[in-house]
Amino acid sequence: MSKRLIDLSHITKSYDGQTVLDDLNLYIRENEFLTLLGPSGCGKTTTLRIIGGFETPDSGKVIFDGKDITSLSPNERQLNTVFQKYALFPHMSIAENIAFGLKIKKKSKAYIDDKIKYALKLVNLEGFGKRSVDSLSGGQQQRIAIARAIVNEPKVLLLDEPLGALDLKLRQDMQYELIRLKNELGITFIYVTHDQEEALTMSDTIVVMNQGYIQQIGTPEDIYNEPTNAFVADFIGESNIIDGIMIKDRLVQVLDVNFPCVDEGFGNNTPVDVVIRPEDVELVPPETGMLEGDVTSLIFKGVHWEIEVLANGFEWLVQTTQMHPVGSHVGIRVDPFNIQIMNKPESSDEQAVESDE
Repeated sequence: MSKRLIDLSHITKSYDGQTVLDDLNLYIRENEFLTLLGPSGCGKTTTLRIIGGFETPDSGKVIFDGKDITSLSPNERQLNTVFQKYALFPHMSIAENIAFGLKIKKKSKAYIDDKIKYALKLVNLEGFGKRSVDSLSGGQQQRIAIARAIVNEPKVLLLDEPLGALDLKLRQDMQYELIRLKNELGITFIYVTHDQEEALTMSDTIVVMNQGYIQQIGTPEDIYNEPTNAFVADFIGESNIIDGIMIKDRLVQVLDVNFPCVDEGFGNNTPVDVVIRPEDVELVPPETGMLEGDVTSLIFKGVHWEIEVLANGFEWLVQTTQMHPVGSHVGIRVDPFNIQIMNKPESSDEQAVESDE
């Protein structure tokens, strides 16, 4: 397992009296692609800016490779940042943009020329050095911004929603380009996004944040298949989240119907959140279902149908390859292994999560 490269220890940050990060603890490993994911205002960009040295925490430490770098400026840290607005210099050629940081470091012309060729090849833009920035597409400009960062040989590349301005197809292409770059460069990527699909596609580790707290840390598979609370379940992908009562071990009451499940240890008659993914809801003949309902909406999504079924007063979201016309009377069945039970939060604020857990 790779060694710990960055430790954020008890980081707190407030703006105008409003807490943005509250006692945040997180470590990031060498060569890891870690994504900070969450809605606007959750603290993910502030976390990135603190790592990069663009913000100073009110309290806590940033440890890099065993050294406290909390008070160091951005240019004193072994990392580079790529922002959503690429901040390329329009009056410079592409080669001059890439070379900018190296010239400040007073590197030799031969060294700089070699680095420019290397970086352009790495981002698949060989021969583009003499072109102007204005001649490039959005995706190409994004690649040049990355090239400018990697020629400085950072140990860490920070990316603050760098694909946000691109159209869907180009954004998807660039996701795979970033994965390739990370694997070829062998450096740590710390990525900020609010796009769940982007995070699931690219990451080794996802950190889900909300209201200044870490809600869950895990692999994409862990985050999607085993969310720790209703917020994560709702934010990552789509879910049916329903109030339930844990009657006893392995039996939960949902919408006045008892559903077998595999969860234990919640206690008898305990209020819980019941999470069922749309793809795990099976539509069957009414007489064979756990409950019955009527199809109220039908949308073709290409690889599946997205169907809404009103059953026992709840609008179920269902994803299936079988078409059921609006008005159809159907049964709903769910495998016990696909029913996720979680405790209801004690307050509106979820507890902070340590990355060691």
